[in-house]
Amino acid sequence: MLAFETNCHIFSGCGFPSPGLNSFVFKPLFTVGGFHFNKPMLLAVLTTIIVVGFFWAAFAKPKLLPGKLQMIGEAGYDFVRRGVVHETMGRKEGEKFVPLMVSLFFFIWIMNLWAIIPVAQFPVTSIIAFPAGLAAIVYLTWMTLTFKRHGFVGGIKSLCGYQKGLGAVAFLVFPLEFLSNTIIRPFTHTVRLFANMFAGHLLLLIFTVGAWYTLNGIGIAYSAVAFVMVVVLTLFELFIQALQAYVFVVLASDYVRGAIAGH
Repeated sequence: MLAFETNCHIFSGCGFPSPGLNSFVFKPLFTVGGFHFNKPMLLAVLTTIIVVGFFWAAFAKPKLLPGKLQMIGEAGYDFVRRGVVHETMGRKEGEKFVPLMVSLFFFIWIMNLWAIIPVAQFPVTSIIAFPAGLAAIVYLTWMTLTFKRHGFVGGIKSLCGYQKGLGAVAFLVFPLEFLSNTIIRPFTHTVRLFANMFAGHLLLLIFTVGAWYTLNGIGIAYSAVAFVMVVVLTLFELFIQALQAYVFVVLASDYVRGAIAGH
């Protein structure tokens, strides 16, 4: 960031270097055949390695009396399994979707957590392509199950919210439900995660740069306040990072439930 690079402080003649969209643009770490590999991509790859490596280590040789790593893995797995999937879809129908939802939860959570990890300090999900890709996986699963379970005509009816008792308002309900299910839901599923991580990271940047920028003369008092806000926002972000992973998976489970449930 500019404030750290130029040693720019208040009362030194330079303006406040406010963070903006430039804070979400990264130079390629390397380029192969026109493909640019940057920091968010590296963090996404590391996230995959961490999630797969952790659960592999926890369950590669499961024991009747689990060790600490297996206990943590079982607690995390059971949290998503019982607290999200079974509550949303039911035990019988939902069990087959537990691996997908567990993978989504921990993958999103770790990508969010990078925002407060030293050196990394960037939430991967604040780049909209990543939430969009994950939402697309959920959307394709949802649509495939809808038409597989109900057939083409039944699938269209399901997406349109068809009910015999709608009567004269059917011509209003059908297009609105179809638009909601095919466009609005996947869009909001993406934006909800992206916008929260984007805004949270931008706030952290503003107060972090503000703490550095005001660290000069009488501005030290303002710097202390800004630093306290950085600490408070970091703790708040810890909650939001987990919450957004949870909300994403709850919505994903609800969409899948709508596909496999009877009318």
